[in-house]
Amino acid sequence: MNATMITEILASGVAFAIPLLLAAAGESVSERAGVLNLSMEGIMLCGAFSSVLVSVTTGSALLGALAGVGAGLAFGVMNALLSVRCRADQIVIGVAANALALGLTTFGARILLGDGKGNNVPAFDDIHISVVSDLPVIGPALFGQTVLGYLCLLVVAGLAIVFSGRTMIGIRVDAVGEDATSAGWTGLAVNRIRVLGVMISAGAGGLAGAQLALSDVRSFSENMTAGMGYLAVVAVIAGRWKITGILVAVLFFGVARALQFALPAVGVDIPYALLVMLPYIIAIVAVAGLVGGRTAPSCLTVPYVGRV
Repeated sequence: MNATMITEILASGVAFAIPLLLAAAGESVSERAGVLNLSMEGIMLCGAFSSVLVSVTTGSALLGALAGVGAGLAFGVMNALLSVRCRADQIVIGVAANALALGLTTFGARILLGDGKGNNVPAFDDIHISVVSDLPVIGPALFGQTVLGYLCLLVVAGLAIVFSGRTMIGIRVDAVGEDATSAGWTGLAVNRIRVLGVMISAGAGGLAGAQLALSDVRSFSENMTAGMGYLAVVAVIAGRWKITGILVAVLFFGVARALQFALPAVGVDIPYALLVMLPYIIAIVAVAGLVGGRTAPSCLTVPYVGRV
C-alpha cells in the first residue's frame, strides 16, 4: 500500500467521520441528560433528504443545509414530546421514528426527486487551503473539506466546550442524567434540560445529514445513511460519553469504512464482512465494560416523574 492509497483512505475516512462525529456529539448531550435519542438514524436521513430537496428547489446549498437542521429539529420536537413529556419508552420511540423516516424519505424521494433530480444537487465545494492542503498524507484529509464540513467541526467544538463537565450547564446536564429526582429537589428544571438535550441532538443530527448529502455524497438516495445514526449512538458508548473518546471512535469507524473499499482494490485478502463488523465489535466490547472509563448516566432511559 503506497502513500497515495493511504492518503485516499484517510481522506475518505475523515469525510465519513465528520457527520458521524457531529451526530455523536449531539447524541452525547441528550444521553448525558438521561434521554436515549435512538431516532438519530431517522433524523440524519430526514436531514439529508430535506437538504437535498431544498437545495435542488432553490439552487442554494446554504438554504439546503438550514432545511436539514430544520428537519432534524422537527423530529426532535416529536421525540421530546413523547419521551420527556409523555414519558413513553425511549427505545420504542426511536425504532418507530426511524421506520417513519425511512418511509417518508423513500416516498418523498420517488415523488419529489424523481428523474435524476437527487443526483444533480447544488452542493458545497471543497476548499483548497494553500500549502497545508498539499501536505503529504494528512493534507487532503484535514484541509480539504467544505465550508459546511468546517462548520460541523466548529459545532462539535462548541458542544464540547459548552457542555463539558466544567461549565455550569454541563454540570446541570450531568446532574439530571445521574440523579433526576435529586436534581429536581435542588430546583433544576429536569424536563426542560432533557428537552434541550433532545433538541440539540436533533439539530446536530439534521446538520450531520445535510453534511453527508451536500458535502460528501452530493446526492440523495433511499436509505443513504445506512446505519450511520446507529453508529453515532455506538460511538457515544464506545467513547464512554466523552468527546475525546467519541472522536477516537468515529475516526476508527471512518477508517474502517474506507478500508472496506480500499483493501479489496489492492488485493488484500481480508473478509469484507469482518471489516463491516469491526465498529460493532468495538461497541460490544465497550458495552460489556471491557473498556475502562466513565459508565452510562444512571438515569439514562429512566423517565422523570417529578419529586416524590
